[in-house]
Amino acid sequence: MTRATILTIEDDPAIRRGIVDALDFNQYSVIQAADGDEGLKKSTQNEYDLLLLDLALPGTPGLEILREVRKLRPTQPVIILTAKGEESDRVRGLEDGADDYVVKPFSIKELMARVEAVLRRTPQRPSNNEAVSFPTGQVDFERRELRFVDSSRSELSEKEVELIRYLANNRGRAISRDELLSSVWRLNPKGISTRTIDMHIARLREKLRDNKEKPEILLTVRGKGYMWAAQPTQVGD
Repeated sequence: MTRATILTIEDDPAIRRGIVDALDFNQYSVIQAADGDEGLKKSTQNEYDLLLLDLALPGTPGLEILREVRKLRPTQPVIILTAKGEESDRVRGLEDGADDYVVKPFSIKELMARVEAVLRRTPQRPSNNEAVSFPTGQVDFERRELRFVDSSRSELSEKEVELIRYLANNRGRAISRDELLSSVWRLNPKGISTRTIDMHIARLREKLRDNKEKPEILLTVRGKGYMWAAQPTQVGD
């Protein structure tokens, strides 16, 4: 099973070290940031399964990070870490889309229980030995190719694989161009043209043999972005 990746943004070195050690002990992969500015960058440019976010941070405030994450990744699981006297911030964090909160000082046992509970509620990403189906074939992530029912195949670039994986992980949800720039290209979307997204989508539709006029696989959602419509399945023999 692929290890879940958890991004921890906490400025207190002792608390951060304790969290990182506990996550590592429990077989999670960890990304960490020590202040708000570094945290904002990593939370919008890295790929991860859960965000542990301290609200009282030097640099970019935790609530601002949460709002930016929610703009780019509406379904990203987030647990906020707050001090005992920060009830108003905790309420604002939940109103801004946090999934849960832990009040400092907290026990590692409590934190791990909340981490596991939030991850259980979150759909798992396809692992590298899975495929995603579409009406005339499958996307094979491991071999980086499209496999069609007529036995023909088409090679995919690494970026095309990442793009399909991200869209398929969020199937049924319209993904904005800004979110794709942030999550797939790992770029800050501010001031960057999203034409590269449209060009990649056009190329993928051609490779997938999707109908340009009435696509069935990569759908355009007017005013919102793109959506993967096909359902994932395990690779068949």
